Amino acid sequence: MGTLTAQMASDGGQWRLYVVLYGESEWPTVRWESGPVPTGAQRREALASLGYEVAPGAAWSWVEDSKQPCDDSTAVVLIAAVDVREQEGATA
Repeated sequence: MGTLTAQMASDGGQWRLYVVLYGESEWPTVRWESGPVPTGAQRREALASLGYEVAPGAAWSWVEDSKQPCDDSTAVVLIAAVDVREQEGATA
């Protein structure tokens, strides 16, 4: 079983966590209304609800971007990523 990438992003509004599935038109997604960054436990629960788990030894990494690329005077977009794998016995 290989690994995939899960990403989480927000531009100050709602948070969205999704598993990147290349070649697919729809990706498994969980959304949180605006608020603080979802906790590690909330992210684990969200991934589990989609049939995935953080890969052993993987850790979330964070990057900061601008809402308008190359214009750092626009709103900040936070993007996090982590390697995930399908949960054993999952039917995602």
